[in-house]
Amino acid sequence: MNLFDYEREKKLKTEAPLATRMRPSTLEEFIGQEHIVGKGKLLYRAIKADKLTSVIFFGPPGTGKTTLARIIANTTKANFVQLNATTSGVKDIKATVDDARSALGVSGRRTILFIDEIHRFNKSQQDALLPHVEDGTVTLIGATTENPYYEVIKALVSRSVIFELKPLTHADILSLLETALKDERRGLGAMPVSADADALSFLADIANGDARKALNAVELAVLTTEAADSNGGTIKIDLSVAEECIQKRALAYDKGGDGHYDTISAFIKSMRGSDPDAALYYLARMLYAGEDPKFIARRIVICASEDVGNADPHALQVAVAAMHATEFIGLPECQITLAQAVTYIACAPKSNAALGVFEARDDVASVPISGIPAYLRDSNSPVAADGYLYSHDFPGNYVKQQYLPDELVGKQYYKPSDNGVEKKIKESLARLRGGVI
Repeated sequence: MNLFDYEREKKLKTEAPLATRMRPSTLEEFIGQEHIVGKGKLLYRAIKADKLTSVIFFGPPGTGKTTLARIIANTTKANFVQLNATTSGVKDIKATVDDARSALGVSGRRTILFIDEIHRFNKSQQDALLPHVEDGTVTLIGATTENPYYEVIKALVSRSVIFELKPLTHADILSLLETALKDERRGLGAMPVSADADALSFLADIANGDARKALNAVELAVLTTEAADSNGGTIKIDLSVAEECIQKRALAYDKGGDGHYDTISAFIKSMRGSDPDAALYYLARMLYAGEDPKFIARRIVICASEDVGNADPHALQVAVAAMHATEFIGLPECQITLAQAVTYIACAPKSNAALGVFEARDDVASVPISGIPAYLRDSNSPVAADGYLYSHDFPGNYVKQQYLPDELVGKQYYKPSDNGVEKKIKESLARLRGGVI
């Protein structure tokens, strides 16, 4: 390293953003993603043994994809080369491959090629890379915020191990913020800073699993707040400062506390009560507070069956489609998809007739029965008997026949409402139960 490079690196270490300065350089410093880099896990072992094969890291911003690549660069004995898919082309790939082939031939040294935002490579660029990954000239590390199964060519995916990084937990983010405020060498520990617990908790919540976002916010708060004599000459970071630095007000919403349960309760009850405006408000409130959109989507699916049911069978289809779309596209776009499902379900005719399953469960648990009618049993059963009437052999594909056990004859668990499609179901079922087709 020449003097110019040394001075540039030194300046970067002192003047780079806090999120860059606090980036871990070893696996021991890395926080989160225990499912892939916990001690004994595959990726942990591969990095420690310097036996990494081609991998693709994918997950939301700020979850550690680039950091893991940097840790590998610090650990490996191989040449480590980085390209950014937004600024590099086929020519850059060719030059890197030529250098890698030369290094392998001359010294036997492998080359690890890290490509950030690999999903931005078009098909021809990915195709140009493929044969060199395949023959081992380079070991690929790709990083992407998009699902590689959709955004990376299948041939590259099949030759790589895919690791999904999850959003960091509230505890992970809080730990990072507290470390940054204490670290005198890389963080803000050399400054007279006092941060309230509720301010840090708010920043950890609002970061929505993104470490970079949280660290940028706390750095802005510290750098834009003057030390006050009334605080003993310290820079005081309270909740109001945290709100201002991230331009978002704190809601009375704790993902693990009353605010969480109160809001989701109001959300469900608004959909059940056919008030799309209130349902959208509580949806927005949860999203604003950083609630996991997949959690919201699951609640919408439950509501579609519990409160709409067969009054509008399409409601469940809409809800399930919204859940899959939320997993596929993520924030911020999935807010629109969730809103579509919420308004559909809120405006749909209502029925809770599907709850009859719980009455049936009670009878399963409490009513002793002599057994399933013999003619309904599997034909290979030793207690099977003749007498089953095949519905399709009769007019209208229906014949009156006992299906419930003897002890439960006459029980009606499904009680259709008079709403929507279920009104027709109720009329049809009434005829069937009366033995009329």
